[in-house]
Amino acid sequence: MKILAITSCPNGIAHTYMAAENLQRAAAKLGIEMKVETQGSIGVENELTEQDIREADGIIIAADKTVVKDRFVGKKLLEVGVQEGIRHPEELIQRVISGDVPVYRAQLRSAEDIKQEKKSKQNPVYRHLMNGVSYMVPFIVIGGLLIAIALTLGGQKTPGGLVIPEGSFWKTIQDVGGAAFTFMVPILAGFIAMSIADRPGLAPGMVGGFIAANGSFYGSEAGAGFIGGIIAGFLAGYVALGIKKLKVPRALQPIMPIIVIPILASLIVGLIFVFVIGSPIAQLFEALTGWLAGMQGTSSILLALILGAMISFDMGGPVNKVAFLFGSAMIGEGNYEIMGPIAAAICIPPIGMGLAAMINKRKFERSEREAGKASFTMGLFGITEGAIPFAAQDPLRVIPSIMVGSMTGSVIAMLGHVGDRVAHGGPIVAVLGAVDHVLMFFIAVIVGAAVTVGMISLLKKDIGAPAVAGEAALGSPASSAAKGVETEPVTASLSAVVPTPVSTGSAQERTGDEAPAVHIEKLTDILTMDLIDLDLAGDSRDAVIDEMIETLERNGAVRSAGDFKKAILAREEESSTGIGLNIAIPHGKSDAVLKPSVVFGIKQNGVDWKSLDGSEAKLIFMIAVPRSSKENAHLKVLQMLSRKLMDDSFREALLAVKTKEEAYRLLDQVH
Repeated sequence: MKILAITSCPNGIAHTYMAAENLQRAAAKLGIEMKVETQGSIGVENELTEQDIREADGIIIAADKTVVKDRFVGKKLLEVGVQEGIRHPEELIQRVISGDVPVYRAQLRSAEDIKQEKKSKQNPVYRHLMNGVSYMVPFIVIGGLLIAIALTLGGQKTPGGLVIPEGSFWKTIQDVGGAAFTFMVPILAGFIAMSIADRPGLAPGMVGGFIAANGSFYGSEAGAGFIGGIIAGFLAGYVALGIKKLKVPRALQPIMPIIVIPILASLIVGLIFVFVIGSPIAQLFEALTGWLAGMQGTSSILLALILGAMISFDMGGPVNKVAFLFGSAMIGEGNYEIMGPIAAAICIPPIGMGLAAMINKRKFERSEREAGKASFTMGLFGITEGAIPFAAQDPLRVIPSIMVGSMTGSVIAMLGHVGDRVAHGGPIVAVLGAVDHVLMFFIAVIVGAAVTVGMISLLKKDIGAPAVAGEAALGSPASSAAKGVETEPVTASLSAVVPTPVSTGSAQERTGDEAPAVHIEKLTDILTMDLIDLDLAGDSRDAVIDEMIETLERNGAVRSAGDFKKAILAREEESSTGIGLNIAIPHGKSDAVLKPSVVFGIKQNGVDWKSLDGSEAKLIFMIAVPRSSKENAHLKVLQMLSRKLMDDSFREALLAVKTKEEAYRLLDQVH
């Protein structure tokens, strides 16, 4: 018998892994095969595959936060809180074994669940379209770069421009690039159809895309281009999906996906394109490309403004992708001056925000300036998403600034006749020789980035007073909430690039050097015998905290006991770090911490830590992490501890140790 489980808690740290460990131990004891997916602060680990779900006899979800259950439709599913997974794992497994668990039905979801799903679910048309685009882009990049390199290195200047001599080596390179371009529309159509109808839709979509790209099928000198490819992809996908849903005799079912569906769908799509829609779409596409090629003056400026605004508005989101698709498609038609302004607009947001953060020290925290370096580097490689952390922190000032900068750069690139032969942007494509009028391209980028920097300098306020101590307590969303920043669906806070700050300590301290990185494979990498206290004297939670912080300060791990205590207590105010089973794991991230460290202490009589199960804390681990640490050290330590401390014999052995050496040897097993 095989049972699957998912564990998750609001903070995604200790309880997530405690429940996972206990469920796995209980399953092993009962002789049941079990796989547990953890949805913690460091992301999804040990993710359940489609095969796992198909083979499973039941699913247990032990979570105190929403877990998407759509993948479990038709399976026996038991849903409980994470504490049940920690305290009663055997009972949960026995319920699944006995069959005392309902089968999950999609229509039985609550109205609130459905409302939430509709809010977060991506538009299916957009999802199918972007699936096709994601597979198409590599072919455009291959074709564009090879042709650009061939022209740059093997082209000869003629009155008509650069021409590569017939029979030369570079002519062969150009032909290979041209061959890559011929796959563009069929691939686009094929993977749109595959997104709709799964694998049976792939072949009909590619056949339809090939017919769309070749006007000879329907008496047109030019094909229907990317518009025809999109229509062919959706047509093939929904035709294949419709055939899939037909009820057929059992004998035909095995050959439906490999013979019947591909042949029928390809034939239907091909005939519709050849005899009905191919020619009208080709005429429309010819008119569109002709209009774009003839754009001059005001109309071209208007197009550049629109494209620049779309690219920077959501930085890699749906609006950005629509503009990018348009530019990519025009490359395939030989019109490179649409992608040129887009290539400039793509890199301006991350470059502009990176420069603004590095230059304006009065307006950005040290961690934001560090993020600026990463953003600038991402901009050089044409990754617009580098600006997202700044937009998430301050959308009302950042988004208008980067939009105006991108629009400015896009207009300059359009007026300068900048062309881009590759479906990508940023200085990297210019360095590789894929950009026409390179000087104007760089002028466009520099001016656009300067406009962004100027607007940010004017709009963004100077850094105020230091934030409340412990603002970003470990494992907590408090820092984002305190600033009123909604962290979904974009990449959210600056933790996407650098750690979320814990604002403790002076402004002078915050400008100090970044803490050295520490590679943590096991607990004893950051715990020494000097950081072990087998007889804690404090009679209250706060007294024990003071005692353990003094140990850290005495061993040179903390520069200011008072500042670090603020971070520890701020975390305790959000929710107790007493996780039950006589265990407490107080933790804090602060400028006062000089190096990642763990203090371990034993209080044999126990101390009230307001634990979830009411037990007094006897085994206490205090985790201290520098605010500037780029590693998620605290999350790794919490995960290791949470799993190991679920072992009853391990806890009992720790409580029974007589010397620091014994304790150290036991704690060396935590990895």
